[in-house]
Amino acid sequence: MRIFYFFLLFTAYSFAQYSGTASVTQGLATSTTSNLYTCSGGRISAVGTITASNSTTWTVPAVTNFTNASFPFASDLNNVCDGNNYATATAALAALNGSDIVTIDASGEIITAYVFSDNYFEMYINGIPVGKDKVPYTQFNSSIVRFKVNRPFTIAMLLVDWEERLGLGAETSGSFTYHSGDGGMVAVFKDANNNIIAKTDSDWKAQTFYTAPIMNLTCPTESGTLRLSANCSTADSNSGANYYGLHWARPANWTTTSFDDSTWPNATTYTNATIGVDNKPAYTNFTSIFDDANNDAQFIWSTNVILDNEVIVRKTVASSLSTNENHLNENQIRVFPNPAKNEIHLDSNLSDQSKIYKIAIYNLLGEIIFNSNQFMETIPLNNFSSGIYVIKISAPEFEISKKLVVQ
Repeated sequence: MRIFYFFLLFTAYSFAQYSGTASVTQGLATSTTSNLYTCSGGRISAVGTITASNSTTWTVPAVTNFTNASFPFASDLNNVCDGNNYATATAALAALNGSDIVTIDASGEIITAYVFSDNYFEMYINGIPVGKDKVPYTQFNSSIVRFKVNRPFTIAMLLVDWEERLGLGAETSGSFTYHSGDGGMVAVFKDANNNIIAKTDSDWKAQTFYTAPIMNLTCPTESGTLRLSANCSTADSNSGANYYGLHWARPANWTTTSFDDSTWPNATTYTNATIGVDNKPAYTNFTSIFDDANNDAQFIWSTNVILDNEVIVRKTVASSLSTNENHLNENQIRVFPNPAKNEIHLDSNLSDQSKIYKIAIYNLLGEIIFNSNQFMETIPLNNFSSGIYVIKISAPEFEISKKLVVQ
């Protein structure tokens, strides 16, 4: 009895150490679905539930639509589980008969999305389901999603890094039973003329809703809407059954165009080497798409690609998007002086400057240094170090990206 009482006191003290907004769980979840999908050489895609200290019950690794027959599966780009091991996008597209295209706007254009996700994704366009991953865990696959829509349109995606130790975001690796896997998603969207109209980069929004395993509740922190776990250990273990999980409820309307994601963090970008895709044919067969020499897509996730297991990303595609930077700079907006010292000025000939919905400045690591959700004639640079930056200006009719030199 004394031992049990001490355990209760210790547990209560441990939970008291946490000061964030998440609902906190401890230990392993109870399996409710033994396996969603079977693939030779793949891992078990189980689902479970776990009850938090505030009595909230959570589904882990996430609530998904994998078994929802009304939510369409994505088509295969490369999928060894189905035997569709296409070596080129041309071959994968040739296998489609058009029945895969989801119509959102009858008068719209057909957009083709190419997606590699570690592990699972669901894609919505203007709140309409257009494609979900065929393989929730492994083996690794890549997908094609096609839809008919008018621009502008909003992309919203649920991303899930699956887990074997349900409730703790961990899997078996080598001799360890508690290894924190990693996520990562890359996508390219093309129009009917094969032009890239959107790609994953740091301009997307990304928010995490499930972080685990947390070994010490003092390590996670929050800053505004940032849910940070960089100070938390990712060490492998064989005794992690009492680790913690952090859970946040998804907003009810997160898939819709009207949802306001302006306060969400920008997506964090990761290199191919960090995600570890160099030995995965579902990616390497299609580097001409994902690693276009002139318009390279980047892997994105939340701020922690290892510990964050459920992430939502969003992006609004403008009504027309041009990469002709010089033309747009001359005819829409002028940025000067460049090089600059203390400030830059924006001179616009738009009849309605309120249409500009974002101005952002990034460093060469893709980190956002300045962000405004409205037009500004003057932007101070007093806190900028000397170096090269990128300023991106977004409006419904265009998007400008321009190199900015600060002296």
